[in-house]
Amino acid sequence: MMFTKPFRVKSNTAIKGSDRRKLRADVAATFPSLSAEQLLELVPNKEELNIARIYAHKGDAVTVYICHRKPTVFELEKCIYPTVYTLWTCPDLLPIFTTWPAVLQKLTGGADLMLPGVVVPSCGLPEVQQGALCAISVVGNRAPVAIGIATMSSAEMIAAGMKGKGLTVLHTYLDQLWAFGDKSNPPLIALLAPETAEPSVSEEEEDVSVESHISEDCTEVDANIEALTICAGSNVYSGEQKGDDETGDTQSATEVEASFEECQEVEEDDGKTPQEQMDELLWQCFLHALKTKVKKSELPLLTSTFLRTHMYSCCPKGKTLDIKKSSYKKFSKFLQSVQQQNIVQVKELSKGVESIVDINWTHNEIRSFTLSELPPDGDTTETTETPNEEKPYHPPEIVSIYSISARLLPLFQDSQHKKGDILSGSDVRNIITNYVKSSDLVNEQNKNLVSVDPVLCDCLLNKGEQHEVTQLRWDELFTRCLERMQPCHQVTFPGHAPIIRKGNIEPVEISIAQRGSNKKITLVKNLELYGLDPQAVANIMQHRVQASTTISPVPGSKDRVLVQIQGNQVNHVGKLLLDEYRIPRKYVQGLEKAPKPAKKK
Repeated sequence: MMFTKPFRVKSNTAIKGSDRRKLRADVAATFPSLSAEQLLELVPNKEELNIARIYAHKGDAVTVYICHRKPTVFELEKCIYPTVYTLWTCPDLLPIFTTWPAVLQKLTGGADLMLPGVVVPSCGLPEVQQGALCAISVVGNRAPVAIGIATMSSAEMIAAGMKGKGLTVLHTYLDQLWAFGDKSNPPLIALLAPETAEPSVSEEEEDVSVESHISEDCTEVDANIEALTICAGSNVYSGEQKGDDETGDTQSATEVEASFEECQEVEEDDGKTPQEQMDELLWQCFLHALKTKVKKSELPLLTSTFLRTHMYSCCPKGKTLDIKKSSYKKFSKFLQSVQQQNIVQVKELSKGVESIVDINWTHNEIRSFTLSELPPDGDTTETTETPNEEKPYHPPEIVSIYSISARLLPLFQDSQHKKGDILSGSDVRNIITNYVKSSDLVNEQNKNLVSVDPVLCDCLLNKGEQHEVTQLRWDELFTRCLERMQPCHQVTFPGHAPIIRKGNIEPVEISIAQRGSNKKITLVKNLELYGLDPQAVANIMQHRVQASTTISPVPGSKDRVLVQIQGNQVNHVGKLLLDEYRIPRKYVQGLEKAPKPAKKK
């Protein structure tokens, strides 16, 4: 299987309009059964859609298209394949083969689907030909958990006595491509028809039998999937597939269930809508964060920091907190609701920036809140005192990269690159070197000089130089090429996919401003670009220099704030950034504005 091991992300950028239209046409041609609404959901017109180019652990080059933080389709050798996230919204997109939960554990470990593990329904196998793209689900749930390519037709599978390899698996639930998304679990999709039928049973008894059968199967599948999620990281498998004996497969599924008895209690939704379930999850994460994450010394606390740093980390494993799917739609509306209940007090300390200024720790909702996921011997008071120790700050890795401009496109056409492609400096040098050598442009008498051909002339020389410059040194050739490309930068935070932005990264800017007659303040901005929380930096500086600190929006920017510290505190800010946060010196600007030491008398 292609995604059993971590892959390397070469680039992850927003898709261009032309590529978006091409993707929509390719998906529509590959899957003609998609309705217009489903196609628009997979490839939206205006919503954010990213294209990531990755290299699998075996070296395969794969293009992944990401929408709403979920990989929807991937392209391999000019063929389009859907991910499990897409199949959960379009379960009938591909022919489905059914297997047991115990076999699913084998698939997630990298195995292909063998025919003895396929459950043959009463209506027979789906009609497929050799090489057809198929989906795989588990008994009791129509939500696909893997995709693969049929190694033989349905008729050949029956003729072979259901022995041998049935599907070559490409991608599964719980693999690295699934982990590249929001890591949500398969939904429960009811079966279109029961997998086994008793013709002698009356209609009324049959309805009861089918309903009971589906309910029991769904409970078993959910329990086994939850167990599989728990053991996925350690590749612990429970139960062994017993050849082509169907009874053996049933026993394997039973063994998986018995091995994870503690994990089989599936939470009943009692007919609650997805919106009501999201409201409950939002409320749970809110109370969990207040009780175990926030301490009084952090107040006032930015509402955005509270949500990003504290609440999201309290979301139970296997679930995703999405406020847009709740009845509140916006976090500010949710905070208004809890403020009316006198749980927290929220104020706008600076224009457009809201902060939590007070928490009613004695409120009955906070005091009575309990969570089974809390450590059994852990005291909530102790947890409150050390909320963020498990996630120390690590500086990002920042790499300068380059985008191919229209002017330099002729230089890169031989290497199969197009306008807008992202390359590292070493890649540019290798491509230019190969072009020069393949065009035999190296000066035979002086290997340090390169003859300028018409392509180099148009790409690298100014108008006044085109009739004068006939040769360039190697270093000058590379310099001119990089100067004429679009500068970009790639920021990689530990444990996260790389982020690519146009232009050079802005440094953390430290400046001094004067207020009133002779009062000075220190201003610090662009902390967010390096993964630093401005409110946390302001709190640290307030305690360290014993001076007042505030934050305010950066003029002309919607998502950045400015830290203001009373007095000239450049030395202290520089020490915090360079020594403790270990941000490279070249990305910190304004350290020369520190106060000069007093002269000795």
